[in-house]
Amino acid sequence: MSDAVFEKLAALTPDRRSFLKALGGGLTFLLTFEADAQESGANGHHGRGHSLPENISAWLHIGEDNTITVFTGKVEVGQNARTALTQAVSEELRTPPQAIRLVMGDTDRTPFDMGTFGSRTTPTMAPQLRRAAVAARETLLDLAARRWKVGASSLEAANGCVRNPATGKTISFGELTKGQSFVQSIGPVKVDKPLSRSLAKVDGRDFVTGKHRFTADLKRPGMLYGGILRPPAFHATVSSLDTSTAEKLPGVHVVHDGDFIGVTAPNSLAVTRALAAIKATWKTEPQPSNKNLFEYLKANPDGDAASEVVRSSVIAVDGNRPQLWTTYHISYIAHVPLEPRAAVAEWNGSKLTVWTGTQRPFGVRSELAEAFHLPEESVRVLVPDTGSAYGGKHTGECAVEAATLAKAVGRPIKLVWTREEEFTWAYFRPAGVIEIRSAVGKDGRITAWEFHNYNSGASGITMPYDVPNQEIVYHPSRSPLRQGSYRGLASTANNFARESHMDDLARAAGLDPLAFRLKNLTNQRLRAVLTAAAERFGWGRAKVGANRGAGLACGTEKGGYVATCAEISVDPDTRNVKVERVVTAFECGAIVNPDQLKNQVEGAGLMGLGGALFEAIQFANGRILNPKLSEYRVPRFSDLPALETILLNRRDLDSSGAGETPIMAIAPAIGNAIYDALQIRVRALPMAPHIVRG
Repeated sequence: MSDAVFEKLAALTPDRRSFLKALGGGLTFLLTFEADAQESGANGHHGRGHSLPENISAWLHIGEDNTITVFTGKVEVGQNARTALTQAVSEELRTPPQAIRLVMGDTDRTPFDMGTFGSRTTPTMAPQLRRAAVAARETLLDLAARRWKVGASSLEAANGCVRNPATGKTISFGELTKGQSFVQSIGPVKVDKPLSRSLAKVDGRDFVTGKHRFTADLKRPGMLYGGILRPPAFHATVSSLDTSTAEKLPGVHVVHDGDFIGVTAPNSLAVTRALAAIKATWKTEPQPSNKNLFEYLKANPDGDAASEVVRSSVIAVDGNRPQLWTTYHISYIAHVPLEPRAAVAEWNGSKLTVWTGTQRPFGVRSELAEAFHLPEESVRVLVPDTGSAYGGKHTGECAVEAATLAKAVGRPIKLVWTREEEFTWAYFRPAGVIEIRSAVGKDGRITAWEFHNYNSGASGITMPYDVPNQEIVYHPSRSPLRQGSYRGLASTANNFARESHMDDLARAAGLDPLAFRLKNLTNQRLRAVLTAAAERFGWGRAKVGANRGAGLACGTEKGGYVATCAEISVDPDTRNVKVERVVTAFECGAIVNPDQLKNQVEGAGLMGLGGALFEAIQFANGRILNPKLSEYRVPRFSDLPALETILLNRRDLDSSGAGETPIMAIAPAIGNAIYDALQIRVRALPMAPHIVRG
């Protein structure tokens, strides 16, 4: 079943006044669903009509000093895309990676790109840059052949030079191009498979030493600092406003447009004081809370359900056939990026330039152009390498706010959201209700599968096991909170429910969880990771011990295949759960960079540990009740288990992305281990609140 049937794209393209009302006044954006992926703000109409340029110079330039500059609309948000794309060009162009400089996410200099999301950089952008590099290499060989009056096939490229093996002559790429742009088209070329070699993170030392400048570190001549007066609740509107005290403060300027209230000042401390001096009263309205969230989601549909039926949607009632009916609840969780939203905006006449951390620079350019009624060519968006996103930085609200303040005062403005603003005014991973009804035959084979997801999404909803009768339905709901993309989208929720249910089915059939899965699974790639993880873990060889449990889970999404085994311990008095050991096997085709892939797999698993055990947004009447890291529990160093990662390298297959799929197996593996230890089945994320005493 394609995601296109289920997932919808968020269309966040209001004009400036409606946008300012939306964020300044707390009007919630409920991300609607359309098209082929549950990616926030990835409104398809901004991508239509943009074809990839075929001329080499759009992607690659070789300077006379032999520096290779590569252009891509993808951005670096901690996933090491800069390293992977550098490696792709280096391998095809036959030049050291140190000679390559990537220009990323600059809407004036790079080809259009829909955005950095959906694990698409490796399977789409890397091959495109490989093609450009191959075409450039072939052009360089032709240039050298003409200079030396030999056949191009007798020459070779290596170490940034063209070499004639017969004579030993060499000439650098820069000497051949003399810094001129390539005029050739890419055309049909043959690219190599990745060499599967580890390359250290490009510019890694700059991040460790603090040399790298994030958006919040940037300074512009004459720059001021900005801040926004946030309402106390979503959907609140201003009843009365007194800014007189704030306007008397030195250097402070108040910007008021409807429910949007912002200030500018010479420094961030002055901004804080000015916001505190504003007296505003707000009109709020009753809204749902997390206590009645799941009833609300089922009772408030938003559009038609989308479904897939395989052979039959009817589960036959047979007293001799074990059946299970179960319901799972998924809480909203926050992205908690290391770097909160930030933007620096600067106007030069009618030309607007914004530096901001976003996954969609061209999408944010469109939002700014629409908000200020500008042609897109009058807006430039630049994305400095950004301190994480996890699907949470698709939209340009901070950029629009900064540009609004900058336009009002005629000076560049830096706006950096606080951690509480990030927790409150960004969007969340969708909450959801999942209902499963299934049946298994006497031979241990699943005979029927009925799966309903309310609100959280359809990514990863397809049943990977062999079931003759299936009905799978995604039901969009009206969300009480702003929601959107999150690492792995809804695959974390759908796989948690499915793999928890699979363990219960195995028990009903009287089979070991691993044996039951393998009996119902013919997908060879999924079987391979499942058996690899189980063998390394030592599944079934010995009981893990008192107050301990072991669990496993697997899944596939976006061309990746993952299986995780987890061992947990439980404090017998408090029932606090500690994940002791995690073994994960992962396969995503041909491996590009083994070390970086291992980082992705381990990072995804540790991030998923938070959503599995602790993380949940608490809210009531339009207010986020835990908008601080002191109140919102994320994984800590003390929570980290021993990690073992197995990478299966399928060099016979194209490479797929690896940033999302590894997250989808950790929660059900932990949940199944909890059942093994306590004989308690927790059917809700996060799980810890449902088992901890006191």
